[in-house]
Amino acid sequence: MKKIGSLTLGIILGILAMYFYYNNNQDMSTEQPTIKPPSGVISPGEIKVLSQEYNERYKIINDSLFKDSKTGDNRSSWYKIEDIENYIAYAKQQAIENGNTLDGLRLYLGAHPDTNEEEGLTTLFFVPTGYENTSESSIFSLKGGSKDLKDSDGLDMGSEGHPPSANYPQ
Repeated sequence: MKKIGSLTLGIILGILAMYFYYNNNQDMSTEQPTIKPPSGVISPGEIKVLSQEYNERYKIINDSLFKDSKTGDNRSSWYKIEDIENYIAYAKQQAIENGNTLDGLRLYLGAHPDTNEEEGLTTLFFVPTGYENTSESSIFSLKGGSKDLKDSDGLDMGSEGHPPSANYPQ
């Protein structure tokens, strides 16, 4: 009888220990790790300053190219997070296939061509940057990166502002 009581007590203590262990691990796994901001992060106030400082340039461009337009030229491009994440993964893969290492993305201002239906608006597009993979014994393996990867695809076709001429914040 003593053995059954000890066995039962051992099972109950084991179940309680597992219960508390499992619950403590669950609580820890739901905590989000602290993510430090990357270099270059700017505040909403700084965003407003940059956007307002562009107003004079925008007016010159808009007045000279879009005199008869009701909406004016585009001031912003919007991309889904999923599209950007997928593009980064795609750009990494394409860089490897082309013998390069991806080390960043460059944003360029561009403009879509005018068509019979509409005027081409300003756009922002991503271009992958990096460097060519070289053998480790080569002295050229120490050269700097961040050059446009000319054999890699870029990312465009973000959505325009609403309306296109809208300033920050929208």
